[in-house]
Amino acid sequence: MANKKKSTDRRLPRGLKILYEDRDILIVDKPAGLLTVGTATDKTRTVYYILTDYIRKGCAKSHNRIFIVHRLDQWTSGVLIFAKSEEIKLRLQAQWKNTKKKYLAVVHGRFAQKEGIITSYLAENKSMVVYSTTNAAKGKLSHTAYKVIKETEKFSLLEINLLTGRKNQIRVHLADKAHPIAGDRKYGKTDDGCKRLALHSKSISFKHPAADRIVTFETKMPNYFNKLLNTK
Repeated sequence: MANKKKSTDRRLPRGLKILYEDRDILIVDKPAGLLTVGTATDKTRTVYYILTDYIRKGCAKSHNRIFIVHRLDQWTSGVLIFAKSEEIKLRLQAQWKNTKKKYLAVVHGRFAQKEGIITSYLAENKSMVVYSTTNAAKGKLSHTAYKVIKETEKFSLLEINLLTGRKNQIRVHLADKAHPIAGDRKYGKTDDGCKRLALHSKSISFKHPAADRIVTFETKMPNYFNKLLNTK
C-alpha cells in the first residue's frame, strides 16, 4: 500500500512549495509559469535554480547539487521530483515506466465517451511541434487514459492517467479528440480567453529508491480550475 506524504508547506521564491524532502529526494509543487530548467535566454527563473540555491543555503561556493528526474511544461503546475545525487536520479529514471502519474485538465467541450484511452504514435517536427501519426516507424506509441469527473456548459474536468510519458502527450491527445486543454496556445485555440494552461500534475506514486517502499505525493487542484468550471 502506498504511503501518502503530507505537504511540509515550505514556500520558496516565486510560489514554489516543497512537498517533501529527505536525504535522497526533493518533491515540489510547481506553480504555473515557472520553468523547470533554464533556457538560453532565462537561466534563473526556474525550479532548478531556486532549489539549487535552497540546498546550497545561498552559498554560491557550495558543491551541493540537485538532479533533474523529469520535467513539466512551463505552464503546467503540480508535482515535480528532483534527486539529490546522480545515483538516485538514475534509479528513479530506471523505474520510470512503473511510476504512476495522474493529472487534472480542464478541456473545452464535453466528451461523448466519458472514459477511455487515447492511443497514437507521437512524433515531433522540425519546429518542435508534437503530432499524432499512424506511422509506427516515425513516432512512439503513446497511451493516455482519461475520465470525466465534472462537466459544465463550456468545459470538462478530466482526471488523466499518463500511461506513457512523451513530450506534450496529454496536450496533443486531447487536441486530437477536438477537446483541447483550456489555455493551450500551441495545440488548442489561439485565444480562448484563458490566462494559463489548465493542466496540473495531481499526484505521483513510485518506489522510493533508498527506502524501498511505495510513496505517493499529491497536490490540490488549482483554484483557477474552479474558476473556469464556474464560468457561465
